[in-house]
Amino acid sequence: MQANDLSGLGKLTGRALSAGTSRIGELHANIASRVFRAVGPLSRPVQVVHDRLTAAAYGTVAKVLDGSSRGLGEVAARRTGAGSGSRSEQRLADHPTGRVLLAVLNGAHGDLIEREIAELALPMALRIAGHDLPAVPAALAGAYPEATPRLAVFLHGLVETEDAWRYRAEQHHGDRTVTYGSLLHRDLGYTPVWVRYNTGLRISDNGRLLDALLDALVEAWPVPVEDVVLIGHSMGGLVARSALHTGGGGTPAGERRWPGLVRDTITLGSPHLGAPLEQGANVLTHLLGRLGETRPLANVLAARSVGIKDLRYGNLIEDDWQGHDPDALLTNTRTDIPLHDGARHFAVVATLAGDADAPIGDLLGDLLVRPRSACGDSGDDRRMAFPADHIARLAGLHHFDLLNHPRVYEHMLAWLRTSQPERQQEPGSAALIDA
Repeated sequence: MQANDLSGLGKLTGRALSAGTSRIGELHANIASRVFRAVGPLSRPVQVVHDRLTAAAYGTVAKVLDGSSRGLGEVAARRTGAGSGSRSEQRLADHPTGRVLLAVLNGAHGDLIEREIAELALPMALRIAGHDLPAVPAALAGAYPEATPRLAVFLHGLVETEDAWRYRAEQHHGDRTVTYGSLLHRDLGYTPVWVRYNTGLRISDNGRLLDALLDALVEAWPVPVEDVVLIGHSMGGLVARSALHTGGGGTPAGERRWPGLVRDTITLGSPHLGAPLEQGANVLTHLLGRLGETRPLANVLAARSVGIKDLRYGNLIEDDWQGHDPDALLTNTRTDIPLHDGARHFAVVATLAGDADAPIGDLLGDLLVRPRSACGDSGDDRRMAFPADHIARLAGLHHFDLLNHPRVYEHMLAWLRTSQPERQQEPGSAALIDA
């Protein structure tokens, strides 16, 4: 592990231990307060002394744990011989297990990590073979020696990485390296491009970053780009829509070239109208906050990332959250952003029920996203403009099955076969498919 990773882990451990101690202190104080109130006014002098002593004790313990953890992290970082150029040093973000850990941490608390523990923050980046790939001509030409003019850009969901697209590849395809990207490369000549990002940030922030990244990618691509398809799983579909809104003229910095190259978008279980699990977390936070004994738990739950909170109603732009309390009880401030004009838009909806049209299927959805949300059907005149034949409803699948499943790919392939067929390329080198 590199020095920055060790230093960041020390800070993270210290932050977690300090916060945990503070929550225990709050719980202690709230329980004690109830006891003192039950005893009556005579207990007030004792309560004052008690509160001061316990606050000082918990505060001291929290500072000691925080400081010692950070100190140990710095000591460990120095002992790695940072800057020595040792080949044994590896970024945590480039290790298979390490990047899963960081993806979870960033998804849960990515905004906090970016502010306070930048060493562990995952920047938005192109990824290939487990490493970041700069969006510059020389790097792209080296990584994609047989680049085609058709790009399939893949955006993962919450707490995921580019590795998520290999979900159950061995089981479904008999080869752990097979992904939608490799299949589209083989069948339609698309060059797969993998993007990783900090899923704990605002969706609008990630949309702005993706806009800039795709602008750089298109300009630096080894051959002139003719066709782009954006494929997003869960949150990734919302980030794609946010980027299209930003780059396509939805903001003063818009009107870039790349949105005009987007022929198709495919969202896989994306909560266009919000996710019930996050709505439930919002309600639970308020319920726990009503009692002093459970208020510390409410504070822990409220500390989830703003990226997760954006999923409550599918917020895409800054106006959806600026000036609004992110923890307000079930308050929908989402702006209805239409699907990007000039492209075709497709949605895959999964339900656990054996019958996609069964009432239980509409209730459970894919466990995380309900069908109405995944296809943008609000039941009123504001529904999103997915044509009926652009929506695939697949029964018996859950949310993560959408990452890599033959039934999903059948629809994806059928849709994309009709997109600019005269530009389809001959299958290229398998070296292009490594995520």
